Amino acid sequence: MTNTPAILKRLKLQEFTQPDIIPLKYPVFLCHGFGAIGSLVKPSPLHDPCMLMREHGVWAFAPNVVPYASIETRAKNWVRLINLVCDKYGLEKVSVVAHSMGGLDMRFALAHLDIAHRVTSLTTVASPHHGTYLADLILKTPEIITEKLSDVVDWFGNSVYPQEKSQVLSSVEQLCRNYIQKSFNPNTPNHPDIPYYSYSAAVGKGTEKSLNPVFLFQNAQIYSKEGVNDSFVSVESAKWGEHMGTLELSHMNQINVQVSKENKPVYNQFWTGILRMLKEQGF
Repeated sequence: MTNTPAILKRLKLQEFTQPDIIPLKYPVFLCHGFGAIGSLVKPSPLHDPCMLMREHGVWAFAPNVVPYASIETRAKNWVRLINLVCDKYGLEKVSVVAHSMGGLDMRFALAHLDIAHRVTSLTTVASPHHGTYLADLILKTPEIITEKLSDVVDWFGNSVYPQEKSQVLSSVEQLCRNYIQKSFNPNTPNHPDIPYYSYSAAVGKGTEKSLNPVFLFQNAQIYSKEGVNDSFVSVESAKWGEHMGTLELSHMNQINVQVSKENKPVYNQFWTGILRMLKEQGF
């Protein structure tokens, strides 16, 4: 029997080469976080995770809302869009997966905006459920600088999403630890009929995972106050409901921005892992 040449071994055909189908009972509705950086290079911040889910046979939706606004304003927009998607496609419910500030938006929506009847579960990814020192750090900047920067950011937000007025300073204030812990959390109880799952992330200082040098300063500042973090949100702050684990991806890598070749499999496995978790939970 002759040996197969190495080049032919590499070309050996697999019977099934397409992504696995992950059959879910309900479609997935994705809620993005604060800011519009992701939207500069793609249709929406969570467009790539959404398309990855569709590759696995999952109905998934990742719309845009106002990038810089209060939790209440953003929450109202998510409710409107969930109702729109459900009505348009005849859906009974959706499983919500929310990144960063989107998790706070949806907690508010479930507690106060009568949308729980259309939601099976809420899974949050690196959401600042206990606030983030990064917001405190931003607000410590001299007022004249924050005012100028907020004017620019609000102008940008109003330009890319003219449907709703941007208010960057009010949204940053609501991400501060004091506001979240003493005002938001006490007044935003979990809905009794909805399961809450959460994922945290840690890179940079205190870990063995490298980080883009641009984010090293804020990563270190958050570490000094809250411990290991993903350069925006600490592991402890991201825990809410049933904590499902800590991934080794930066906050931006989680939405497929600046993902290295080395981290791409981690990114893919994380988002497909959420689908498998939802399947196991019966959603």
